[in-house]
Amino acid sequence: MTSDVWLPFHADEIDGLPEGLNYHFWDGDQQFPADPADCAFYVVPYMKPPAVSQRPMSEMTSVRAVQTLSAGVDHVLPSLRFLRPGVQLCNARGVHEASTAELTLTLILASLRGIPGFVRGQDKEEWGSGFYPALADKTVLIVGYGSIGSAIEDRLAPFELARVARVARSERTTARGPVHPLTELPSLLPEADVVVLSTPLTDSTRGLVNADFLSRMKDGALLVNVARGPVVDTKALLAELERGRITAALDVTDPEPLPKGHPLWHAPGVLISPHVGGPTSAFLPRAKRLLVDQLNRFVNREPLRNVVLTTGA
Repeated sequence: MTSDVWLPFHADEIDGLPEGLNYHFWDGDQQFPADPADCAFYVVPYMKPPAVSQRPMSEMTSVRAVQTLSAGVDHVLPSLRFLRPGVQLCNARGVHEASTAELTLTLILASLRGIPGFVRGQDKEEWGSGFYPALADKTVLIVGYGSIGSAIEDRLAPFELARVARVARSERTTARGPVHPLTELPSLLPEADVVVLSTPLTDSTRGLVNADFLSRMKDGALLVNVARGPVVDTKALLAELERGRITAALDVTDPEPLPKGHPLWHAPGVLISPHVGGPTSAFLPRAKRLLVDQLNRFVNREPLRNVVLTTGA
């Protein structure tokens, strides 16, 4: 029996897909391309609301693998309870590292060097010269040291930093130095000039950046969020921004999209980009390579890559 595969790209646009599978294009449209009960491999549409991504999952009684095209999987987790035991959930490790790391450096440099103010000054034909902070000699703390956190440090390497500190769920040692456990955050925060959030959204990281976290950051520090909006308590962040004690550069917000009239838009010292860490020209070729590899493994009954969890395990 032929296995159905749901793809958010047309199969004829992806070179190297294995034969013997029945490919269906679905990118979140209201109408399903086939019976969800026949789907064996579900590739979740990219950058769609969770309600869209999860909509067919309760009917996918034959699915054996769910593949996201994002590093995070929080947008599909609630519907895993509908799936039978043994379904593998895979993320897109290897797809977004370059783009997200690039944006992280962009946000850091733009914030420190006052680029938003220069743009506003150009609009007004004002010459606002002066001294601005440099990234050189700063201490950067990366909270969430997976593949994206590591890629961010790769891009930081040429900037003559004083120190990079790394934090992840569990303690370990890397070629670049130690990775501290989350329990050591309170002692690391006061030393950091720049705090970068690249952690997945989980029960333990939701609201991680709360009033206590922010109060431990040094005066004048920069908070950069390229993780998920709910990792940060927006109300607590606004309080610190309004005081002018810290600054922030946010690619993700809570709520998201940030609605018109929200106070975060015009809070002092904040730079906001509209969740563009992943969707760049680098996304499509990397996403296609991942899918070709995964589906060839699927057909040949080889272990899938990037398995985050298995239902019922």
